Amino acid sequence: MSHFGDNLRRIREERNMSQQDLALKGRVGSSTIEKYESGEQIPDTQTILRFSTVLDVPASELLEQHVDQHHGIDPEIEQLIQDLGAKRAKLILRKAKEFSEEDLLRVMQMLYEIKYEGK
Repeated sequence: MSHFGDNLRRIREERNMSQQDLALKGRVGSSTIEKYESGEQIPDTQTILRFSTVLDVPASELLEQHVDQHHGIDPEIEQLIQDLGAKRAKLILRKAKEFSEEDLLRVMQMLYEIKYEGK
């Protein structure tokens, strides 16, 4: 599940930017921003990193489910830990700490390609 479009819109609006402003600074077309925000299209890793720079937020914030800080841990994270098991979840998270954000995005892209394009 991708929350990218909702996060992009929310953060863009928090920065008082129009879709056209973001499109210009992010070097994409205005209609592309509309597609990203509506969930019709997901950008590639380099575009996500450009938006991250333009909006001055970590790329992970653009990709993760937005959680209100007053409600504690994200329910999706709790469910993922349950599904994976605490031992596997800890192993994955410990290894993930060793990677830069850009490395993690590349790994996610590779996993996506293996799962969906490798068949």
